[in-house]
Amino acid sequence: MVKAVVGLGNPGPRYRGTRHNVGFAVIDYLAQGPGISSFRSRFQAQTAELREGDLQMLLVKPETFMNLSGRCVREIIDFYKLPLEDLLIVCDDINLPLGKLRARARGSAGGHNGLRNIQDQLGTAEYGRLRIGVDAPSLKHDVATVDHVLSRFKPGEQNVIDEAVEKAAQAVMIWANKGIAVCMNTINAPEKVSREQKSQDKETRRQGDEEKEPGEGRSFC
Repeated sequence: MVKAVVGLGNPGPRYRGTRHNVGFAVIDYLAQGPGISSFRSRFQAQTAELREGDLQMLLVKPETFMNLSGRCVREIIDFYKLPLEDLLIVCDDINLPLGKLRARARGSAGGHNGLRNIQDQLGTAEYGRLRIGVDAPSLKHDVATVDHVLSRFKPGEQNVIDEAVEKAAQAVMIWANKGIAVCMNTINAPEKVSREQKSQDKETRRQGDEEKEPGEGRSFC
């Protein structure tokens, strides 16, 4: 049975490396592994095949622009008669901190035009998605948002996003082999803090409070 993972982005060198194209970056990372075919143009997309044991997975980068991503997804679903549990969409998310991953089995588009078009084409939001945080724009209006997602990562951000892409590729393989529930439990689980570290943090905060001058308040800036 074929599974399909679709990384969202915009085609062409103009958009390579932008925040909106982290979905493409995850597909490219996966395509570097062994047993991967070359990319070819199919389903209004660049596609490659990954084979690992009994797993056969289609790696997909739509060649439509972001707002029309659903056309490609619809073609793949129809051609393979693919059940929606065998579809995973990987995309950027301005509502998550830089590099933060979030897996979901279903949900709204959350203002993401690619997800919105996929939902329109499929007639449902019942498909898995893996979101990668690219941080929010400093100004909250449409023009600022567009400029932000089409911008490239700053030098100080690149290491964070490179690690996130690698972790996202690992999350895709968890999904492919064990399903979306296991992927969610693994990726969405908060980082565990040891009891010793919690005690040290508490002591540090206590000492900091003792060193404050009388009347000194906390800053929420």
